[in-house]
Amino acid sequence: MAAQKINEAHDHIAKAEKCLKTSMTKWKPDYDGAASEMAKAGDEYRCKVTAYEQAGMMLKDMKKMPEAIQLIEKASIMYVENGTSGTAGIALDRAGKLIEPIDLEKAVDLYQKAASVFENEDRLREAAELLGKASRLLVRLRRLDEAAVSLQKEKNMYKEIENYPTCFKKTIAQVLVHLHRGDFVAADKCVRESYSLPGFSGSEDCVSMETLLAAFDEQDEDGVSRVCNSPLLKYMDNDYAKLAISLKVPGGGGGKKKKPPVAPQGDSAGPPPAEEDDDYEGGLC
Repeated sequence: MAAQKINEAHDHIAKAEKCLKTSMTKWKPDYDGAASEMAKAGDEYRCKVTAYEQAGMMLKDMKKMPEAIQLIEKASIMYVENGTSGTAGIALDRAGKLIEPIDLEKAVDLYQKAASVFENEDRLREAAELLGKASRLLVRLRRLDEAAVSLQKEKNMYKEIENYPTCFKKTIAQVLVHLHRGDFVAADKCVRESYSLPGFSGSEDCVSMETLLAAFDEQDEDGVSRVCNSPLLKYMDNDYAKLAISLKVPGGGGGKKKKPPVAPQGDSAGPPPAEEDDDYEGGLC
């Protein structure tokens, strides 16, 4: 009897794969038919949920990524309805990873949805990690206003679970994003608010950001460059490291460099530079 059931399940899976294939006379895959056949292979509702995800993975293997993501999203909704939100979040995260190489915008959407699912379950560590993925992609897409909001939400979650060292790193990311947005006040506010975090004041992260903000405010190009090319910033996640090395102070020509010291007057300073000859000295005649 068990062997018969296994064979029946294999038959349904084969029919599902056939539903997903296209031909000269069948231009569109039959997603619902595939899901229905997969559902018949096991317990009705739970297998139907899994069916959509498995069908999505089949489409992924067939290089039909948008269609695959559509089915995985549908599966995630059904997981939530079935009371297995954690599985929904994992499915959305997986979908985000699949689509990220070809569609950053959709990946951001999927990571944000996954984060929301975990947040509703009070699983803040997972939610914060997924928001982190979304924040980095928003920076890559130059959607910096949205990146700033996402980073603040991340930071609040890490603060709530008392992961303070990660909060420090999020503060650095916030400063870089706000300075690229041209909002010095918001960047400064992020650092000031972080003084309430245990261990931040006087830390390497704190001193680095104070130095960066001071140099930026003074339009000290060399000072900004020193901080932005320091190991602390250069070895951040790649998207934030790129923000650091591309940061320029405001003003013409990308800011100003500090003036070299003026040599003291006297014998040691050497003779004053010779004046250029004036071809017309004393008039034209």
